Amino acid sequence: MTDARRRPPRLVFLVTAAERQMRRWIARRGGRHDGDAGNGHGIGAPAAGVLLHLADHPGATIGEVTTALQASPAGASGLLARMERADLVRRHADPDDRRTVRLDLTPAGAAALHDARAALDDLNDRLTDGFSPDELAVVARWLEHVTDALR
Repeated sequence: MTDARRRPPRLVFLVTAAERQMRRWIARRGGRHDGDAGNGHGIGAPAAGVLLHLADHPGATIGEVTTALQASPAGASGLLARMERADLVRRHADPDDRRTVRLDLTPAGAAALHDARAALDDLNDRLTDGFSPDELAVVARWLEHVTDALR
């Protein structure tokens, strides 16, 4: 069978399966607040995203964090409430507009961020092993295309 007549790769299945495995790996690496194995911070992929965003954007609003995570307002609200109860983030009113709620990392959140960055460095090393920079650039371009095409 020629290349033109071959069935295309099952990209949706492959991306979904890869995403599921990455989330499981992050969850195993992160542990939980109840003392299970891991770093003890309970950092899953969404919480790591919050920590990384707040590290680069201290004082971000809840809306800004929600947009950065591409999350629903309800999902982000629940995640942020759990992170606040775990003392990873703190909410405070904007001094210029008391209706606006801003978020910052706590010292525990900064420690969890350190662990999350180490885990992500390890994960990126595993995911990129054996691929050239040119191959990885094509993968990154395709994933960005998927994100943009499905907005």
